[in-house]
Amino acid sequence: MNTTLAGLRTENFETTIGGKPVKLFVLTNKKGAEVTATNFGGKIVSICVPSKLGKLVDVVLGKSNIQDYTNDQEPYFGALCGRVANRIANGRFTLEGKDYVLAVNNGPNHLHGGIVGFNSVVWDAKQTNSQTLELTYTSQDGEEGYPGTLQIKVVYYLTDNNALEISYQAVTDKTTLINLTNHSYFNLAGEGDPYIGDQLLQIFADKYLPTNDVAIPFGDPAPVEGTPFDFRRLHPVGKYIDQPDQQLIYGNGYDHTFVLNKEGKDLTLAAKAISLKTGIVMEVLTTEPGVQLYTANYCDGSFVGKNGHTYPKRSAFCLETQHFPDSIHNKDYPSTVLHANEIYSSKTVFRFSIDNYLYD
Repeated sequence: MNTTLAGLRTENFETTIGGKPVKLFVLTNKKGAEVTATNFGGKIVSICVPSKLGKLVDVVLGKSNIQDYTNDQEPYFGALCGRVANRIANGRFTLEGKDYVLAVNNGPNHLHGGIVGFNSVVWDAKQTNSQTLELTYTSQDGEEGYPGTLQIKVVYYLTDNNALEISYQAVTDKTTLINLTNHSYFNLAGEGDPYIGDQLLQIFADKYLPTNDVAIPFGDPAPVEGTPFDFRRLHPVGKYIDQPDQQLIYGNGYDHTFVLNKEGKDLTLAAKAISLKTGIVMEVLTTEPGVQLYTANYCDGSFVGKNGHTYPKRSAFCLETQHFPDSIHNKDYPSTVLHANEIYSSKTVFRFSIDNYLYD
């Protein structure tokens, strides 16, 4: 019986879905860190990195077996999201003069690729070495209503410096939309810790996207200065989260895109988070123009995750690097249109370290 450092039994993830084999893949590096992922939805199941006391801590929420993932009330734990992550207003868009109708699965909107998004398909998987997992998937023309056959490759690479690098690449045979992200739920005090409000967060963004009451951005970015969305300096996630701010009321907490202070597609620092309890630091670097902060506002502790833990409201935060929500309806946003034979390329890095000096 094979057990990972996170306490997962690999055989509990072995099954067949739609005639395709599913399993748990284990990545390890020279420093003893560990990342596990399943090719069902490309879900990251665990990330174990050392704390300031030298103990390995699993910093992402997840499930203990594949059955819980396939029946999950929260289908996006650790998942790859697409063809278009985040929301498309009213599940409709027009591309090159043709109207497309998508599934509406989040109030009046289309969310994270639809009913069977990339989070719910079986990816072809190849572990090329102890630190690298390659996932590929072909999304057929018309799948979930999107045009074009899209071929996607995602690589998870655990570096020897305790960074998880996620590289995305895709090509289509017909003009389509694409916006890929990973939807890991982080708790740097360890999965099972009940509240992330005391964890420190910094987001390198002077502006964010206010939304309406169904999470669709108004349009123009707004300054974070003078609002609960000002994370330009490191401060606790929960410092302003319960203020009677209309945007926080709409989202039941943070569920908003931050417009990163960057130009071009270079890999740059987007966010930094720290747990005072463990001393674990996570830096997020990305080539993407935005990052969605979500504070697990709708987790309610009603189901059991790893190690018998339940996950109540605000027991994790997500930093989903991506293009902006509903970009197809806003010409001023970075485009999510991908033309035939163009190459979509994106990279995000979650880099872990320890801050002994400040928080011992």
